[in-house]
Amino acid sequence: MSSAFEPSLPSLSMQNPETEAGTGNAEAVQSKAADAEVKEDVLVQYIVIRKDLVLEQNWPLGSIIAQGCHAAVAAIWLHKDDPLTAHYCRSENLDHMHKVVLEVKGETQLRNLAQKLQTAGVLHKLWIEQPEDYATCLATKAYHRSEVASHFKKLKLCK
Repeated sequence: MSSAFEPSLPSLSMQNPETEAGTGNAEAVQSKAADAEVKEDVLVQYIVIRKDLVLEQNWPLGSIIAQGCHAAVAAIWLHKDDPLTAHYCRSENLDHMHKVVLEVKGETQLRNLAQKLQTAGVLHKLWIEQPEDYATCLATKAYHRSEVASHFKKLKLCK
C-alpha cells in the first residue's frame, strides 16, 4: 500500500548492459555506474615515505610514522583555506578520513616525485628533516582521488 507522500521509485533493470545494447538501457546502466563512481570519489591525502630510511638507515618505525605525521599536518595546515581541505577536516568527516601511504626507494625518487607534483600543480608539502636537511617524506593536501591518483599509480603501498 502506498501513501500519497511516498515517492514512486523507478524500477532498475538488473540485466547485463551488453545484452540490452539495442534497447537503449545500456547507456542508462552505464550512467548509473558512472554516478556510483563519482559518489565513491572520496577525498584523500597521499603520504609518500622513503623506504631506505627503514631498510638501509635503520630508522625506528615510530620515527618514520612521525615524519609522515609531520608532512600530513603541515600539508593540511598550509592549505587550510582550500575548500577541499576544509571539507576533509570538518568535524563530521574526522572519523571518515582517507589517507594512502606509499613508498619510494630513496631521497632522489622522493625529490623527483615532488618536482613532478609541483609541475603538475598538485599541492603538497615535502618534509625536510632538520638539522639533517634531507627530505624524508611528502604529503598532499586533500584531493578527490580521481584528480591525483594518476600521479601515484606507479608507487607501491608502504609495507
